[in-house]
Amino acid sequence: MADEFDYDVLVIGAGPGGYVAAIRAAQLGLKVACAESRETLGGTCLNVGCIPSKAMLHASEYFDAAANGTMAKMGIKVTPELDLEAMHAQRRDSVKGLTGGIEFLFKKNKVTWLKGRASFEDAHTVSVGDQKVTAKNVVIATGSSVTPLPGVTIDQKVVVDSTGALELPKVPEHMVVIGGGVIGLELGSVWRRLGAKVTCVEFLDQILPGFDGDIRKESNKIFKKQGIEFKLSTKVTDVAVNGEKATLTVEPAAGGEATTIEADCVLVSIGRRPNVDGLGLEKIGLIPNNRGQIETDHDFRTSVSGVWAIGDVIPGPMLAHKAEDEGIAVAENIAGQHGIVNHDVIPSVVYTWPEVAGVGLTEEAAKEKGEIKVGKFPMMANSRAKTNHEPDGFVKVIADAKTDRVLGVWCIASVAGTMIAQAAQAMEFGATSEDIAYTCHAHPTHSEAVKEAAMAVQGKPIHM
Repeated sequence: MADEFDYDVLVIGAGPGGYVAAIRAAQLGLKVACAESRETLGGTCLNVGCIPSKAMLHASEYFDAAANGTMAKMGIKVTPELDLEAMHAQRRDSVKGLTGGIEFLFKKNKVTWLKGRASFEDAHTVSVGDQKVTAKNVVIATGSSVTPLPGVTIDQKVVVDSTGALELPKVPEHMVVIGGGVIGLELGSVWRRLGAKVTCVEFLDQILPGFDGDIRKESNKIFKKQGIEFKLSTKVTDVAVNGEKATLTVEPAAGGEATTIEADCVLVSIGRRPNVDGLGLEKIGLIPNNRGQIETDHDFRTSVSGVWAIGDVIPGPMLAHKAEDEGIAVAENIAGQHGIVNHDVIPSVVYTWPEVAGVGLTEEAAKEKGEIKVGKFPMMANSRAKTNHEPDGFVKVIADAKTDRVLGVWCIASVAGTMIAQAAQAMEFGATSEDIAYTCHAHPTHSEAVKEAAMAVQGKPIHM
């Protein structure tokens, strides 16, 4: 590439999309730098998102299994004692190990970490902190941040966002979660398991927007059974903090009489928005769309030559694994190869207990496109789930009625996040439900439920 630039590729942001793009570009022989203003690499996901939340989810599941009698039923009698500081410590340790691992990979692959906030001067010149660097290609991978609730101030003490909810120094007596999406349900379930009363307020008439209808209803039932209280079709109009308490004013989404809820912790989790502020996009003539996202073509090029974008900052689901795949693809495209991401096969997972996962079309969306066949299989009829005392959930396979091609797979199971990989791979290869049904699955495993649900599409499951 041309010698007049400091770098072949400058990636702005070192989250799952950015750091992967930087490493892949370096592997392809390009001279690469990555601008990141955090003290550690890995972005939201590794520092204050996916990774630390999973550390808390996993630890709280152990505590709950001991406290709620699950372990006692299996002949293990213990009386758990919560050491919250030790639980936080193992979370921090997980984060430290993984963020340090990326720093090692940068050094190994000769990626230069430019520390500081980045802002465009022109399409090939970027200020990072107090220095200016030039690059033939610039990849915007700045991710997203928490969407604020108008009129509500997040103080990270009483009113917290997802970052603050990971750092609570004590278990709240009553936590109100505003938003029934993935983040609210995951973090709400952590504190419910550790002893908090949890109330989830959701504006829509059901939790988990974007998920399959059957999955949404069943998830609601399961979480309700676990002790989470839901106020659906409800909007929050005010949050007033007085000392260590908060008073929420809520009313029906369709309008009606207002009521109040008292809480000592309020988690605001109504979504995320792209990080485009401060990038100097106006200097290069790049205008975000009405949702604040940067539009790209199929190859992740923006409308400005030499400027590319990936991850949460562009349209599509805000998921770390989507950003990672786009990071690989954009690096390959810059290097003159053919990087592709199949956006029709991006799995989604909710890491509650049980886990909730899906890939492809919901039943509702599939019906809009044509005639379909659906097969369902309950986890209570799966031998591994039964022996593990994990009866909740089911697997659902949606196939095209004429071609039998799989259009979507949805499941609720203790290991749904792992099970969904099989479905995604099958769909990537254009599998039919018959292909899955006639693939031998190891016994006894949770994944046999995927096989049985595929058999149910043909009306012939064995174990029900």
